[in-house]
Amino acid sequence: MTEELYQTDSYLREFDAVVTAADGQAVTLDRTAFYPGGGGQPHDLGTLTWSGGTAQIAQVKKQAGEIWHTLSGDVPALGARVHGVLDWGRRYRLMRTHTALHGLCGVVFRDYGALVTGGNMEPLQGRMDFEFETMRKELVAEIEASVNAEIDKSHPVRVAILPREEAFQIPDLIRTKINLLPPQIAKVRTVEIVGLDLQADGGTHVANTREVGHVRVVDYHSKGAINKRIYIELDPEAEDSYV
Repeated sequence: MTEELYQTDSYLREFDAVVTAADGQAVTLDRTAFYPGGGGQPHDLGTLTWSGGTAQIAQVKKQAGEIWHTLSGDVPALGARVHGVLDWGRRYRLMRTHTALHGLCGVVFRDYGALVTGGNMEPLQGRMDFEFETMRKELVAEIEASVNAEIDKSHPVRVAILPREEAFQIPDLIRTKINLLPPQIAKVRTVEIVGLDLQADGGTHVANTREVGHVRVVDYHSKGAINKRIYIELDPEAEDSYV
């Protein structure tokens, strides 16, 4: 099975690995820092380089414990040593966005008790659906102010990988309407915005909320009787020395 380097180090930009399988334009590696997508976060992009060749990463997906990297161009041979380089600017913006959405989720759950019914993101913008019966302009402005107040507190963001039994002792670990963790998963990765939010999550995040920058709620819609969608955007000017 592929060693998932991004699970413990979201800031890893480059890595070395060995090709363990190939199928057409796709290869698996013994280890990777490329996130395969999931939980509303898109897969990473970047390049693989090896002796005599280089190729762009077109798609990354996880299947049966292996992470497949679909390449645009040449494909390295089985057993080849490769060097992976992430499109770091894109990844870092996704990390900021993902943490911002957890901040939104934490505020809404804490202040209104609303569960998440869906979500999606792109670099510097995302949306999250909640179980709200009604939503109005004043409520949205209140949520936006609360989210930014929490971000400004510079909360540390901590990642842990726990045995399933231990993880599910945490109150309100699952913030989604439907528990998306299959029963066969023995270990659960948690992401905690210290003092605000703690939930199961497999994506990549910044290490402190100060890296997120200002969050704007740019729109909201009703998607059903008890399903309301909130859209956010982040300021690109908040980029710092990590890019």
